[in-house]
Amino acid sequence: MKKYIILFTSALIVLSGCKRDFNEPNPNALTIANFWKSSSDATKGINAVYSTFYRTASLYSRWLFYHGILKSDEGFGSGGDGGLNNLMRFNQTNYNDGLTAQTWANLYVGVFRANQVIANVPGITMDESTKKRIIAEAKFLRALFYFNLTLYYGRPPLMLQPSQPTDAPPNATTEQAYAQVAKDLTEAAVDLPVSYPASDLGRATRGAAYALLGKTYLQQRKYQDALNAFAYLVTGAGNGTYSLTADYRDNFIISRENNSESVFEIQFSENQSESTDDDVDESRINNTGTSISQFFAPPGVGFSDGAARRWVVDEFLQERTTTNAQDPRLAASFIFNNANPAGPTATIVYGQTFQSRYGNGPDANGVWFRKLLNDHWKNQEGFRSPNNYRLIRYADVLLMYAECLNGLNRTGEAYPYVDRVRQRAGLAPLSTAKPSLNQAQFLTQLKHERVTELAGEGWRWADLLRWGDLSPALASRDAEFTGFIVGKHEYYPIPQLDIDLNSNLTQNPKY
Repeated sequence: MKKYIILFTSALIVLSGCKRDFNEPNPNALTIANFWKSSSDATKGINAVYSTFYRTASLYSRWLFYHGILKSDEGFGSGGDGGLNNLMRFNQTNYNDGLTAQTWANLYVGVFRANQVIANVPGITMDESTKKRIIAEAKFLRALFYFNLTLYYGRPPLMLQPSQPTDAPPNATTEQAYAQVAKDLTEAAVDLPVSYPASDLGRATRGAAYALLGKTYLQQRKYQDALNAFAYLVTGAGNGTYSLTADYRDNFIISRENNSESVFEIQFSENQSESTDDDVDESRINNTGTSISQFFAPPGVGFSDGAARRWVVDEFLQERTTTNAQDPRLAASFIFNNANPAGPTATIVYGQTFQSRYGNGPDANGVWFRKLLNDHWKNQEGFRSPNNYRLIRYADVLLMYAECLNGLNRTGEAYPYVDRVRQRAGLAPLSTAKPSLNQAQFLTQLKHERVTELAGEGWRWADLLRWGDLSPALASRDAEFTGFIVGKHEYYPIPQLDIDLNSNLTQNPKY
C-alpha cells in the first residue's frame, strides 16, 4: 500500500528558546529569517503545515472527532474521562479546559505555519508552478483551520500574517471569518492540481478546495454560492474525477484509502518507534498515526471513551433494501449486538462474537462507531492507527448539492443526487420511494439521509448547527442535551488565557 507520508520540520516554526544576547546572531540556530531559501525549504514548510493535523491529540488525531461526533446527538462520552463527559453534556466551567483550549491553540499553530508559507515562499527562486501550488496548499490548509475555528468557536480573531508577540487581534464576526475562509479557498482552487502522483497523495486538490468552499457557504445557508462551488465536482470540470465506490465499506478500510470517492482525507501512518505527539521535538520520533481508534473502540479492545446513541441504529432500520435486506451501511458504521441481523452470536467484534464478549452484561446494548476503527485487519487497537480519515467524501458532496437545490426551491432537481447515494446502498431511489416532496419535507428527508450516509464521520454537529436544530429538544434522543442553553452552547468558550493576554478579545455570549 502506497501512502503519502508527511515530512516534518520544526525549525521554521520555532525560535531558539535559549538565553543569549538576541542582538548577536547564532550561526548554529535555524531561524525564520534564514530558513526560506530554496524549493526544498518551501516543500518542508508546507509539509509542516500538514503535520499540524496530528500535532498532539487536539486535532485530527482525536479531539476534533469528539467535537464533531460526541458533542452531537449521535454520540456521547461513555467512558471514565470525566472532563470529556462533562464537556459533552455542556457542563464546562473551566474556560482553559484542555479539550477546547488546546484544540483552539493548535488550530492557530496550523494558521501560523500556513502564514509562514504564504508570506515567505513567494520570495524563493524556484519553479513557478510548484511555488503557486505550495502557496495554494497553504491557503487551503489555513482555510480548513479557520473553518474549524469558526465552526466550533464562532468568533476567532483573524491572523493572516506571521504573528508577532505584540499582536492583539480582535474577534472577527462569524461572517467575517467564513468570508476569509471562502477567500482563501477561492484563491487556492485556481492553482491547485486536479490530482497528484502516488508519491504526493494526500495533498490538497482543486476538488478539495471547491468542496470545502461549498461547505463554507452551505454552513451559512448561502445556497447559490454553495451550489456554484459544489458544481465543479458534480456537473462541472471535475465531475469525472470523483465517483461513488461500489462498496460503501471501502471508504473506511485501510486497503482502499485515497479511492475514487475521496475528495480529501487526512493521511496517517503507523510508526512503531514513535515516542512523542509533539512534532517540534526533533530529539524524538513523532507519532504519524491517529489515536482515535483506541478511544472509540468498544470495551475489551479499546477505552470506549466515546460511543453512539441507540436512536441512530433505529434510523437505519426505517427502510430495507430493494432485496429486503438490512441497509448495509448500518453494519459498516457501527458495532452493536445486531450488526449482523442474525444477532449477537453471529456479530463479530474483533475476532470474537458479540455474545462471547458482552453476553448480557452492561455493554450488551452498547453501540460503538466503527468507521474510524481497524477491526477489518486487527484484533486490537492502539495509539498509532494508520487508517486514514476521509474528511470529505463525494457522497457528502452529492447530498450537500441536493440540499442547495432544495434550499433554492428547486426540489425536483435535487432528487437524482440523493438517488445516487441511496442506490449505492441498495435502497430504492427516493424519486420512487417518496416522490413529490415539498421543500420542507425534502429537507426532513435529507436530514435522515445524512445520518444514514455520514454517521460517525464528524459532520453531525455542523449539520445540526446549520439547520438550527440545536436545542434542549434533542434530549428526547440524547439526554445530554438537557443542559444545552440556546445562544450559548452552539460554540465553545474562547480560552480565558487568550482573553487575559489580549485585551481586544471578548468572550462568547453567556460564558
